[in-house]
Amino acid sequence: MNNNKTDKLVVRLTKWFGMTLFVGIIVWGATYFLKGYHYEQTNDAQIDAYLSPINAKVGGYIRKIYYKDNQLVKKGDTLVAIEVDEYGLKKDVASAELKSAHAKLPILASNEETQIKSIEVIRAQVGGAKARLNQQQKEFDRYKNLLADESTTQQKFDNISASLSITKSDYEQKKASLQVAESKLHDFRVQRNAIQAEIKIKEALLERQELDIRYTVITAPFDGQIGKKIIQAGQLIQPGQTLAFLLNKAEEKWVMANFKETQIGKFKIGQAVSIEVDAFPNEKFTGTIESLSPTTGSRYSLLPPDNATGNFVKIIQRIPVRIKLTDAPEKLTRLSAGMNANVYVLNDE
Repeated sequence: MNNNKTDKLVVRLTKWFGMTLFVGIIVWGATYFLKGYHYEQTNDAQIDAYLSPINAKVGGYIRKIYYKDNQLVKKGDTLVAIEVDEYGLKKDVASAELKSAHAKLPILASNEETQIKSIEVIRAQVGGAKARLNQQQKEFDRYKNLLADESTTQQKFDNISASLSITKSDYEQKKASLQVAESKLHDFRVQRNAIQAEIKIKEALLERQELDIRYTVITAPFDGQIGKKIIQAGQLIQPGQTLAFLLNKAEEKWVMANFKETQIGKFKIGQAVSIEVDAFPNEKFTGTIESLSPTTGSRYSLLPPDNATGNFVKIIQRIPVRIKLTDAPEKLTRLSAGMNANVYVLNDE
């Protein structure tokens, strides 16, 4: 008797369990169908954010690292210090070369002053030579007339003529000396311009060395969170080398979802989006479509597919869709770049 009651109870429970399971399957199927009808969805989506690389502007050995993995930093905080000795020596050399260039100016100014005085002396000599030449020319003309009147001897006239030639030669020599002196003064002045240009070059080189010394201290460009430490103290780094990645806390995050090309036919900018993040399964995030990629994701690969070569196999392509998160910033702070997400785009039908 008890066995019959037990069997009936088991049958009854089995029947109710089967009916419940059947109803659950029907509800799940209906929900899945309705969701598929009203939404376009994909699980090929991730949270994204701007990661700014921290690069070295100068090379050298790392003296000290001031951050740890995943550390929060403020703008201006020192991240890495590079050995500065070599750059200090280069600065000293540039400073000495600049002083040497400046020292040339007083010497050149003294040479110019001396040359100006020499020119004044030569000009005075030119004036005296010209006066003697005029006097000798008059003497020559007078003896020439006397010789024509046979009032003087030929020998006397020849002596006067020779004196005139000597005086002319002396005058021309003095004029040539004046031209040479003036040309040399011009050279000094041109040389001054060259020295001044050299000083500007040396000043620029010194400023560059001072800039390189400042570059040996690498600081955070903005408030954010540093990533994994990939360098060690004593390591030799090169200019342009990436030392770390910094996530800007002030910049917004977004979702990059890759939809099938057959799903995006009715997508529009500003269309509402519902987002589920795997890390927070019990929460929903909201957003809107911000932009659609002009090409499929495969076109950005290192070797884009070329269907004109070899056998063609049609593969449904994915279109990257950028989705703007519209929740409060406080809610979005928990999201990290790279988190997986499921995205649902409401159809506008």
